[in-house]
Amino acid sequence: MKPSDKQSIFLAKSAVKVQDLEHKRKLAFNIQKYADSVVKGKQQFADLELARRKAKNLKWKAMESLDRYLEQFEQNFTARGGKVLWAENATEANEAVLTICRQKGATQVVKSKSMVTEEIHMNAFLSEQGIESVETDLGEYIQQLDGEAPYHIVTPAMHKSKEDVARVFHEKLGEAPNLTPPELTMIARRNLREKYQTAGVGVTGGNFLIADTGSICVTENEGNGRLSTAFPKVHIAIVGIEKMLPTLNDLALFWPLLATFGTGQQLTVYNTIFSGPRQPGETDGPDEMYVILLDNGRSNLYQRPEVRESLYCIRCGSCLNACPVYKNIGGHAYGATYSGPIGSVITPHMSGLKDYKHMSYASSLCGACTAACPVKINIHGMLLENRNTATLAGLNTRSESFTWKLWRRGMLSRKLMNAAGPKMKNMMLHKFFGNTWFEGRSGTVFAEKNFGQLWKEQRQ
Repeated sequence: MKPSDKQSIFLAKSAVKVQDLEHKRKLAFNIQKYADSVVKGKQQFADLELARRKAKNLKWKAMESLDRYLEQFEQNFTARGGKVLWAENATEANEAVLTICRQKGATQVVKSKSMVTEEIHMNAFLSEQGIESVETDLGEYIQQLDGEAPYHIVTPAMHKSKEDVARVFHEKLGEAPNLTPPELTMIARRNLREKYQTAGVGVTGGNFLIADTGSICVTENEGNGRLSTAFPKVHIAIVGIEKMLPTLNDLALFWPLLATFGTGQQLTVYNTIFSGPRQPGETDGPDEMYVILLDNGRSNLYQRPEVRESLYCIRCGSCLNACPVYKNIGGHAYGATYSGPIGSVITPHMSGLKDYKHMSYASSLCGACTAACPVKINIHGMLLENRNTATLAGLNTRSESFTWKLWRRGMLSRKLMNAAGPKMKNMMLHKFFGNTWFEGRSGTVFAEKNFGQLWKEQRQ
């Protein structure tokens, strides 16, 4: 079987990014700022490991009874006047949003930061239908202006410097070149304030679903999420079914974990709980509120116990920041909505193993992602499981399978390893890896004597 087009594109983009020193400099700078903040944020926990284990157990509880909790959420949310729509895939979710917009006569939508709307490509879909969808998160707004997808789960424009942002505003908005960050921020604020007042519909994602109160929780740092839900008369929240928590009390644990591992904060600036449209006597909120519960491949993960744990993810992005592969190639090389280690686990099951199985091989299996995860997801173990699944499905090439069989045979036999002298090893290394490992690197030469020989000489 030939490599998929997705794999070829991934390899081509990765080859470019791994040699782009300026790109790696910006990425390393921003990730280091994150790492320094996380160290401080973790100090708020008296027993961090206990908090992580408890969080994992709560997500396990939610996933093992997901059907019951989803029904409980729907019952409690609709009791307060909200409407729940179920979407099996991206097409159904987008059609539901379009139907609501047309019923309300909305030609403009304001949208707070949401990875699930990126997953279903809502902006492009609405644009084709003549409806403008405006990103209101500053990072997402920058990316939308520049015609790029988000680069990172939490920080969409992580790969851009302040000079890059100034260039985007100059080219796309006609602003003066070389503006300072405060000046750029005020320009975005001025432009977006107008959009909030004229948009007929506000769209958000949801960081958590709360079963016992029928609520969705939105966590953000800029206030744009609250503005996107307060000004428009209609609020649509599109949320993956895996975001479930059993009770409102669980937020006392998950909000600090999400903040600390996501940005290094003790608590994110704005944490809002929505339990339906504006109630009698309330002065704020939309006239109508819809929650679209999205599957879009999540059931594929759920029905496989080996990778079901990946549904515990709270989208903090910590595994991306810890991953040596992500640090070298960045987010766009993956060619998928969810990049990095967790993206490499879930994307093959959500979007097709044939097209995306290569993502699970883009890992050193060092375990840094698992160590960084606030809910202790065994990410690197599931990456290995995905590789096994792809092999059993016959998705690897014959030459790849044959090569690994030879490799395994050699690694399990000391006699075979010793039989191959330094000349043969050097020849094999340069013949089979000359176009990959040595591109951009200096040559490697095996020593004349291996460790076993040197050890025997030392003992003598």
